[in-house]
Amino acid sequence: MAKLCSSSLVIIMLCCYWAASESLKYKDPKQPINIRIKDLLNRMTLAEKIGQMTQIERSVASADVMQKYFIGSILSGGGSVPAKEASPETWINMVNGFQNGSLATRLGIPMIYGIDAVHGNNNVFKATIFPHNVGLGVTRDPELIEKIGAATALEVRATGINYAFAPCIAVCRDPRWGRCFESYSEDPAIVRQMTQLIPGLQGDIPPNTRKGVPFVAGKEKVVACAKHFVGDGGTTKGINENNTVISPHGLFSIHMPAYYDSVLKGVATIMISYSSVNGAKMHADGHLITNFLKNTVKFRGFVISDWQGIDRLTDPPHANYTFSILRSVEAGLDMIMVPYNYTEFIDGLSYLVTNKFIPMSRIDDAVKRILRVKFVMGLFENPLADLTMAKHLGSHEHRELAREAVRKSLVLLKNGKTDTEPVLPLPKKSTKILVAGTHADDIGNQCGGWTIEWHGQSGNITVGTTILSAIKKTVDPKTEVVYQENPTPEFIKSNNFSYAIVVTGEYPYSETVGDNLNITIPEPGPTTITNVCGAVKCVVVLITGRPVVIEPYVSNMDGLVAAWLPGTEGQGVADVLYGDYGFTGKLARTWFKTVDQLPMNVGDPHYDPLYPFGFGITTEPVKSN
Repeated sequence: MAKLCSSSLVIIMLCCYWAASESLKYKDPKQPINIRIKDLLNRMTLAEKIGQMTQIERSVASADVMQKYFIGSILSGGGSVPAKEASPETWINMVNGFQNGSLATRLGIPMIYGIDAVHGNNNVFKATIFPHNVGLGVTRDPELIEKIGAATALEVRATGINYAFAPCIAVCRDPRWGRCFESYSEDPAIVRQMTQLIPGLQGDIPPNTRKGVPFVAGKEKVVACAKHFVGDGGTTKGINENNTVISPHGLFSIHMPAYYDSVLKGVATIMISYSSVNGAKMHADGHLITNFLKNTVKFRGFVISDWQGIDRLTDPPHANYTFSILRSVEAGLDMIMVPYNYTEFIDGLSYLVTNKFIPMSRIDDAVKRILRVKFVMGLFENPLADLTMAKHLGSHEHRELAREAVRKSLVLLKNGKTDTEPVLPLPKKSTKILVAGTHADDIGNQCGGWTIEWHGQSGNITVGTTILSAIKKTVDPKTEVVYQENPTPEFIKSNNFSYAIVVTGEYPYSETVGDNLNITIPEPGPTTITNVCGAVKCVVVLITGRPVVIEPYVSNMDGLVAAWLPGTEGQGVADVLYGDYGFTGKLARTWFKTVDQLPMNVGDPHYDPLYPFGFGITTEPVKSN
């Protein structure tokens, strides 16, 4: 009898469990997403909802923190890594450790992990680093950009991460801005073309998908993020995080169009800009975020703040955090990149909701959007990463794609002191050649900001091919290649060089650190150009995040190439210098004569550039030389 009772009890318990499982519609992938969202939302407490709206930095995260506070998302800030030169396995173990904390919560809602993969998975050692956007805009090749998006998605997934804060679709109207290298062009038409990175990262939206609904096509894709909404590239004098003074027509014809395209392509998230429009800070602009982006454009993904973006609603930042939480959440922000003081944020938002300063309907809207993205990307079905994707990090295929992107992003600005004596392509067979300049043998300088560290770093900081090593590999084995970073005129004259290549430019920077009212090449760059080009036939290869002051030196040069920030695959530069491929790039930015002309963009009445928008000398490849 006791055995019978015991058996009956087990059966009853199993029946109850099955009944409970069947009623958990949010865990059933066969249910429509809206049903899953509704079911899960109805089960959530206020604490669980606010947790979903909170994104914290990995350095303050732990499995216990995820479980205790129901945190919805983690990010790696620039240079924030689990260990120096961490392997994919180390990354994956870290991400899964945090995820296990989320899965151990009452409802088991998985977290989403974000990273600034803005030109490849650029925080990660050995990742393929693609050219920055300033170079990719030159290509005017959306298919290439989509392939780069797909490769980046694989390399991000290789480290167990599923959310990339890319693309930056700013329209940089003033190269004095320290983020201009993150912008594809001054021309909104080119920036719109380059939103093709989104289907590369996320996958192509299925036919007949409702406008504005986010889409992520499974485990080989990542959540994308169009940023920074809106007008960040138009600030006065290019000052980062500053004020964009513009008419409604200017805002909606220059800075907004790429957001329409991003939403139509199913972008899952949109990040808000630190900057202001006509004095109104974007992080508190309910008209543009809620009325326009959500209600008019019908964006159904989630809106995320920038790093401590809400803190900056007050001066000084964080002076009245409760006010900052109120204004930003009211305006329509769904997820807040806190990133450190998460208990203060959670307590503040809880107080505002409990005391009816923020309606529960606004919280529910935010959480629905976050859950929609998590369901769409299959996160509930596949919350944990494994090592199967690790093989994609820095793969040969991706490096070859990056090399192609480098070739197509180069712009030939000068080719010979006269039209009848072109200097490029260079001969592979010579007795002795000189390679000079601070950027010739430096991966970090080639890659620029947002590489391994937030601001980037000089030195061979990750795996790649420097331009010097690419030149040595490309020329005839009998050609002697002499490298001297900053040679004297006497040294040059005492050697019988056939020609010289000077590789110089800006040192790495990002964001406000890169703001520069003069935009000159730092020393010893100008001295190297003057010394070398005054003594021997020379080609100057500029490594910069924007057009720079170059007009005083051009007459001494035989050749001038804008290589922008090409990334790890310097072989792409040598491929074109030596004629294995032709120059095809056309400027996607106006090259000014003096900074006094700025801002100056194509179509302006005072347009008088050194090299106009769309300029670029083309060459044909040579079979052998």
